[in-house]
Amino acid sequence: MLNGNPVIFFDGPAGSQVPQCVADAVSGYLTTTNANHGGPFATAVESDQILGTAHQAVADFLGVPDPETVAFGPNMTTLTFALSRAVSRTWNTGDEIIVTQLDHDANVTPWVLAARDAGVTVKHIAVRSEDCTLNLDDFESKLSNRTRLVAVGYASNITGSINPIKHIIQRAHDVKALAFIDAVHYAPHGLIDVPALDCDFLTCSAYKFFGPHVGVLWGRRELLEELEAYKLRPAGDDLPGKWMTGTQNHEGIAGAAAAIEYLADLGRSLTSETLTRRGALETAFDAIADHERTLATRLLDGLADISNIRIWGIIDPDRFDERVPTVSFTHSQLSPQEIGESLANQGIFVWPGNHYALPFTESMNLEPDGTLRVGLLHYNAADEVDRLIEVLARIARGPAQRNVN
Repeated sequence: MLNGNPVIFFDGPAGSQVPQCVADAVSGYLTTTNANHGGPFATAVESDQILGTAHQAVADFLGVPDPETVAFGPNMTTLTFALSRAVSRTWNTGDEIIVTQLDHDANVTPWVLAARDAGVTVKHIAVRSEDCTLNLDDFESKLSNRTRLVAVGYASNITGSINPIKHIIQRAHDVKALAFIDAVHYAPHGLIDVPALDCDFLTCSAYKFFGPHVGVLWGRRELLEELEAYKLRPAGDDLPGKWMTGTQNHEGIAGAAAAIEYLADLGRSLTSETLTRRGALETAFDAIADHERTLATRLLDGLADISNIRIWGIIDPDRFDERVPTVSFTHSQLSPQEIGESLANQGIFVWPGNHYALPFTESMNLEPDGTLRVGLLHYNAADEVDRLIEVLARIARGPAQRNVN
């Protein structure tokens, strides 16, 4: 409770809440199995077994057969900086790369800086302002046989738009470019199928799908083996350790595995069938998508009834399969910070600002205030959405109504 009101967590896009099983896995590791990698003694051996189990869990989460192609790191940003540094060593003057104006800056600036250091040209895919989707004609105009990499997000963390990444990946491969996918924002909402996507690299972060602060990098085995990783001399060249520089967050990795098992258990609870972990995840995400679509419809309908609000993203119900339930909006008189603070005082947690999607807020002239972002996840409920709309409507009517219960 906060100021007499139940707390509502709509801040999931910046970091989701975690189930008890995840907290138990983290504390259990620290209290019973806390050891560094590779030792011959009991706690180190058990720790390595836990880490191996986590690699397999993430492989199942991503739908890939080889757990050694899964590397952990502090977060997606750090992993992407490291990979961009390695990949850029294969570029030459005259080469080009493509990023987008819809991405989190973690999938833009690492590549831009790497391109700067390599003397490579960067091109940016524009965004359609009317529905906040990528302009595919602009993408086609910038793609060429000089393109060496296309970096694109699976789903926007500010507008919720799901990008047509299978098409973008295929077009990148048509010109023999690599395709890097930031799936951080999509991961809690939908099943990721790496083989079906046919991308070359994909990243996500456990703390966005109900786990602790741990990043994940998947890459094609041949690329992870061929590229030179920036690592210490005693570190081996075998996968996945080649890309997991320094001592890892072992307790966080244990928690990431627990988060995936939590989702799988959710799927198992919905059927009497005996399911593999991957099958259980598929069942879970089908149910999650149905629930989140219902909540998103309720939220967007409610926002449409409030004067002076602009929603940045897809609002057509017939196109909801093109978005996740992350909704950003602005008010013509009140700043996102003002509204966010008023909501926070009443126990409703939402994020004002640019959400690190700076390429988007710059291109849409939303700086410096950004948007107010409401992030729905499967643990949210319809009555929470109704409460948000009720309080927002009062806030929009003026200062005298903002803190009236």
